[in-house]
Amino acid sequence: MLRSLSLSTLLISASVFASPFSKPSGDPLPLIIWHGLGDNYAADGLAEVASLAEEVNPGTYVYMIRLDEDASSDRTATFLGNVTEQIASVCTAIAADPILSSAPGVNALGFSQGGQFLRGLIQRCGGDNGIKVKNLVTFGSQHNGIARYQICKPSDWLCKGYIGLLKANTWGAWVQGHLVPAQYFKAVDEETGEPTEAYLESSNFLADINNERVLKNVTYAQNLAQLDNFVMYVFENDTTVVPKESGWFAQTNLTSGDVVELRDRQVYKEDWIGLKKLDKKGGLHFKTTEGEHMRLGEKVLKEVFTEWFAPPKESWKQTVEDVVQEVMEL
Repeated sequence: MLRSLSLSTLLISASVFASPFSKPSGDPLPLIIWHGLGDNYAADGLAEVASLAEEVNPGTYVYMIRLDEDASSDRTATFLGNVTEQIASVCTAIAADPILSSAPGVNALGFSQGGQFLRGLIQRCGGDNGIKVKNLVTFGSQHNGIARYQICKPSDWLCKGYIGLLKANTWGAWVQGHLVPAQYFKAVDEETGEPTEAYLESSNFLADINNERVLKNVTYAQNLAQLDNFVMYVFENDTTVVPKESGWFAQTNLTSGDVVELRDRQVYKEDWIGLKKLDKKGGLHFKTTEGEHMRLGEKVLKEVFTEWFAPPKESWKQTVEDVVQEVMEL
């Protein structure tokens, strides 16, 4: 008798078991955001991003990463500080947050240098017993480092002062331990494109987090490969990040303009940090967005919150098929 039921009857039966079909199977995961150079966690722009995240995925708990509760000091820390120590302090703060520490996972959004710092956080304090980041999205980040320091705004004397010190002695111990942009600056041989010995020996952050030294940290690859998705946005007209392709882990020859894509580089082929494993399971995504560095519109952010940060939803089609199968087996 049951096998002769019409499709409409089966659909009605299905609705009894699972309705509504579009209802999320859980609340949205908390979202952690790390801002970029010269910004602070309490900035109006970031508050708008948090509001948009909650609008798209109601109930989202948004945590703005900060290195000081004072907004002005937090901004200063984007220029002045030891990145290794900063990441360690953020790991501790997240572990102490009752919501972030008890959630089944978190999503992460990094703006500019905040992107590679979030990646560093995942590699250094992620994994089975650490912070469980599910999806990481970065905008205009410098994953393969920078070849030139950014141009400061005419009135930004703090930026100008630090950039002056950076240019004077990038590989000095004090600079590498105190000036943030120097710690993701990358010097390469102009002919071979390979990193210089000075960079490999003295880089406080980037050479380590990219596992470029002879001795590799295997946990870095293990932790990053556990992501569900790693989404990297590059701004089409970015002139602040040089080279802009750094946001995709590409290596660019500034003289010839030649670009070696990630999949053609040793960091991928030998899987130094887990990118190849992540790619093989479909979790590595290369995206572009129009405009200059960090000129972000509401549209692209809504797309990110919808595609990568939304709570999982039951498949309407699969739900019906499952219920039909159950009915058939009665």
